[in-house]
Amino acid sequence: MAKFVFDDAAIRDLPVPPKGIRIDYDNGPVRGMAVQTSYTGNKRFLLVYVARESGRERRMVIGEYGPAPKLSVSAARRLAKEKRALVDLGRDPWQEAKQARAAAEKRARKDAPNLGNLLAAYVEQLKTSGKASWREVDRAIKRHITPRKALAKLPADQLQIKDVMPVFHALVRDDKYREAQKLRAYLRAAYTAARGAMTNATMHAFAGFQIRENPLQDLDVSRPREAAEKAAEAAKARKWALSEEQLRAYWKRISADTTAAGALLRFHLLTGGQRVEQLARLTTADYDVDAKTITLWDTKGRRQRAHEHIVPLLPDAVKALEAMRQPRQDEAGRTVPPGPYLFTLTDGDAPAAYHVVWEAVQAVAGAMVEADEVGRLFTPGTIRKTVETRLQAAGVSREIRGYLLSHGLGGVQAKHYEAHDYLNEKRAALKKLRALFEPKGNVIKFPAKAG
Repeated sequence: MAKFVFDDAAIRDLPVPPKGIRIDYDNGPVRGMAVQTSYTGNKRFLLVYVARESGRERRMVIGEYGPAPKLSVSAARRLAKEKRALVDLGRDPWQEAKQARAAAEKRARKDAPNLGNLLAAYVEQLKTSGKASWREVDRAIKRHITPRKALAKLPADQLQIKDVMPVFHALVRDDKYREAQKLRAYLRAAYTAARGAMTNATMHAFAGFQIRENPLQDLDVSRPREAAEKAAEAAKARKWALSEEQLRAYWKRISADTTAAGALLRFHLLTGGQRVEQLARLTTADYDVDAKTITLWDTKGRRQRAHEHIVPLLPDAVKALEAMRQPRQDEAGRTVPPGPYLFTLTDGDAPAAYHVVWEAVQAVAGAMVEADEVGRLFTPGTIRKTVETRLQAAGVSREIRGYLLSHGLGGVQAKHYEAHDYLNEKRAALKKLRALFEPKGNVIKFPAKAG
């Protein structure tokens, strides 16, 4: 047993014991964080603590060390910190997790393994995995499956395509092809997840369903020609982005805005149009003041664990961040420091939700339409597409755009072999973006925040 500051190199080079296990402790900020190395070479992170109520030592498993979807040292330390905070509050997260597993297994045994319960288990699995899409999936299931009680009560392992076709026929008759396609994706994904319980112990919520194959694998939702053409037009509209001139007009307006909303929109654009849902989760713990970076946690897609997405901040982005988080005076005249959130309109007390950002963008877009600077309204998603399009035109490679915007990183090479963080390349791409906002020699000075 040894105690040292954990980093990836140190953990990777830990010697393997000839038999049994060895436990080494982190000499870092999280008290009780440890790594357990078995004689097979397997390494997993632990949080070792004494439960206040029972007085028993707990060795709570945080996760296995290794390339994603396993844990790096920084990811493990973040999770250990969350569990340690619970311990310091007098709670016993090891016992709570054990009780949660027992409750889930009891529900699986008690509840009939029917389609409705399988889909409910899938929604819960998305929710506990931190997937923001769980709400949309839940709404679709409650709208289209739950009301059909006979369908929802069908044994999940006996379902056939013909059983669900009335649902899809109704959607297609109402010209709701996109909704039908989404529902198909949700149902197929639920069965794929349930089938994984046969070989994956972490999918214990599906253990009672005994799904061995996906009965909806061949379920198809095809569009007629007219609907396909309509969909193509809609897809074309979704790909629309601001021109360079329109982007400059947008920048000119938000850079002149002295309110927190102006700072918010500048930060959104200067960080590359990152996903609003991820920016809203940013706290002071995700901001490296010295390195001038923020760390986003990307849960989008099929990831079982959030992807660490580090975004460098240009000087103007730092200024926008500071403008969103101003100290203020309370009624007694005392200075109140900003709250923990970075992407905010309330000096850090609460994060800026998507609808808030959408409304701020819409206000600027409306003014631009009125001034004949752009032909139609646009959204935060349009800003993201604009960043991608303008950087592409500026010669930034698809690979670097992918790393900057955190998409297209799911390949085997990126998951298991690439260790380079691309920070310099991301920063260079953001500088190219910033240079597009104003002609050379015409630099806008940001006004101080009002108040």
